[in-house]
Amino acid sequence: MIQIRPDDLTGPEIAELIAIHAGTMLAASPPESCHFLPIDGLRQPSVSVWSLWEEGALLGCGALKDLGNGTGEIKSMHTREVLRGRGLGRRMLEHILAEARRRNYTALYLETGSMDAFVPARRLYEAYGFDYCGPFSDYAEDPHSVFMCLPLG
Repeated sequence: MIQIRPDDLTGPEIAELIAIHAGTMLAASPPESCHFLPIDGLRQPSVSVWSLWEEGALLGCGALKDLGNGTGEIKSMHTREVLRGRGLGRRMLEHILAEARRRNYTALYLETGSMDAFVPARRLYEAYGFDYCGPFSDYAEDPHSVFMCLPLG
């Protein structure tokens, strides 16, 4: 049975997965265009992190950053490469969407890459109704980034 649970980021498994996520982002994007949060950035009070487990194995993670204006930002969505295609990203995204609605956010935002490596991520977000938008929060225009938003009713 797959479980999604809050993660305090103290376990070695999640530390390794966050490092893999960082490496994956740096391999696909120029460093100046990588906007992933390192593990210390994920430990901030404004960020909630969840991990996805099955039979004691860490499968993936996702995070929600409170932007402080009634909106949130999806961060650190990652599924282990060998497990992609099982719908795990969808499960995590649905969990984050439910939490954003529980918090009464008016919108959810995200930044992801514009390169081909990020097509699966963009398709996932598009399937859930995210539309492309301009930079939000502290982001600036970047040819290697795309920004997306989902108004929450």
